[in-house]
Amino acid sequence: MTTPARLTLTRPDDWHLHLRDGDVLGDVLPHTARQFARAIVMPNLKPPVTTTELARAYRARIQAALPAGLAFDPLMTLYLTDDTQAEEIRRAKASGFIHGVKLYPAGATTNSASGVTSLERCAHALEAMQEIDLPLLVHGEVTHASVDVFDRERVFIDTVLEPTRRRFPALRIVFEHITTREAVAYVRQCTGTSRHGSPIVGATITAHHLLFNRNALFLTSRGQTGMRPHFYCLPVLKREVHREALLSAATSGDARFFLGTDSAPHPRGDKENDCGCAGCFTAASAMEMYAAAFESARALDRLEAFASFHGADFYGLPRNRETVTLERSQWTLPPELEFGASTVVPLGAGEPLTWKWIG
Repeated sequence: MTTPARLTLTRPDDWHLHLRDGDVLGDVLPHTARQFARAIVMPNLKPPVTTTELARAYRARIQAALPAGLAFDPLMTLYLTDDTQAEEIRRAKASGFIHGVKLYPAGATTNSASGVTSLERCAHALEAMQEIDLPLLVHGEVTHASVDVFDRERVFIDTVLEPTRRRFPALRIVFEHITTREAVAYVRQCTGTSRHGSPIVGATITAHHLLFNRNALFLTSRGQTGMRPHFYCLPVLKREVHREALLSAATSGDARFFLGTDSAPHPRGDKENDCGCAGCFTAASAMEMYAAAFESARALDRLEAFASFHGADFYGLPRNRETVTLERSQWTLPPELEFGASTVVPLGAGEPLTWKWIG
């Protein structure tokens, strides 16, 4: 198939995004709003967004930070805790602006200290979500010290996800930012549909997990060795066989897989230190990176469905009507971008990209 010089798509949506808050919100939001019409906004702030009223206030701050001339709809989520009540779940659904509840196993990732210690403690909340059809968005990793960090997703499937699905068979679930061939296989075996006809289980896939394996943590594109903290994310990058499985799933046309960047900015100093926060900032070149991944699989004709249709259909929202265009043109990301009083390093800074967003 001949690679086109331009690619025109229905305007995409981002079904997994971190916008942060405070003085950095205004710096990162325009990168997403430039490309995406909507985004599922993660609730792991400090303090976390655990109630409908906190979500309402956060949504208002996002809308206030949106630059003039950009149209963007933040789709809000609640942060599930051991103490989340069924009444709060019903309030969230009734709000009309909350579209999911996020499960962070305690200690799994950034700002997850308030996360769930046992899903048994959340049974009433999960029952309410199943009853009113509010999706559970899952960070799918266990956090036991005895489990290797590269195996956390696989173990989560067997010990947490599958038992939860058996107990709550009508609960819609998004397996967020999947990273393994086991996760791909699991989603594919979930063949049920929700009450409005969408898949009962879906999964988001990031651009960085489509493009990179775990060698990227230690090797540059020129073969130089050394730790590369801006490639460190959770779930962590995996072996090449897993990257290949993810790429196969994303480009398959299967409606259970859809775009979620998991773009997660941190100040440069917080990435480049002895701890190194987890998260890749990809919002500055998200669609360019997805286009590169799909081109590598000779599947550019399937990018639109993955980026613009499958997620909207899963969430029961109308597909966008406007279109956007990418051009095949080489360019290079800047080494850093504004991020409040600091800067943020975009993933792939200094490396050439082969597709360019032109609006």
